Amino acid sequence: MIVRYWVPTHSMDQNPMELFLAEAPGVARAFDDLVDAIQKEDWFDDKTAQLVNIAIQTANRNPRGVFFHAGMAREAGACRQEVVGAVVMNLHLSGLAAVLECLSPAIKGFEGG
Repeated sequence: MIVRYWVPTHSMDQNPMELFLAEAPGVARAFDDLVDAIQKEDWFDDKTAQLVNIAIQTANRNPRGVFFHAGMAREAGACRQEVVGAVVMNLHLSGLAAVLECLSPAIKGFEGG
């Protein structure tokens, strides 16, 4: 179900994926199908895929996504240093603001919330 992509934060009480599903159900289900199709590909092992996702979410300045994928990276066997590295490696590409915005959510997500 699409609601698995929600990560609670102090700034938002409502589950944004549930809102997306309620307001645009066809698009939300299609998005979920797209995510499932991507996850079925055998490009990376689970740990590497989560570290790549952390780096991409950092580049996009999406702390919610970083938080979510940091927990998944831990579950896939990543260590704290790898999660931190996936964020910090963006410094020269995305800038200091992206790293500073996403480092704390990465650590909190890795530590379980």
